[in-house]
Amino acid sequence: MTNEEIARRFERLALLLEIRGDDRYRVRSYRNASEIIATWPAPLRKIAEEEGVRGLQTLPGIGRAISGKIVELLERGTFEAWEKLIEETPATALDLLKVEGVGLKTAAALHQQFKISSLDDLHKFAEGGGLELLDSVGEKTAERIRASARKLAAEART
Repeated sequence: MTNEEIARRFERLALLLEIRGDDRYRVRSYRNASEIIATWPAPLRKIAEEEGVRGLQTLPGIGRAISGKIVELLERGTFEAWEKLIEETPATALDLLKVEGVGLKTAAALHQQFKISSLDDLHKFAEGGGLELLDSVGEKTAERIRASARKLAAEART
């Protein structure tokens, strides 16, 4: 697993935590770790093999918890915290961000208030008039979301 793949997993973790409404400092620590890992010149796999968790902790912003997750990710291809998170908040919730007109705040509101966690859920919700229940979504944005969700949900089914 490359540094970029590891960084991407931590970025996805941060996004899911943000959609769930988790602690912003926790979200920021994973996002910062993702940025450091993505640009780190040496392969994290090599550091982990040669120096273990302690070697990973020498990277800025990588503490005990994140270094443990990196080692677990390198060994198993996943880590327990990710598995627990996607049991509660499916990774498909990240697909909401593909919808035109849906940013992090809107995705978070959709998930937290209405338990929307997939493109299909959003499509049904939008077609049923649910977007009018969101204070942050105006008429034009609602129509853009409806059209984009309809298109993406149709593409996902084919």
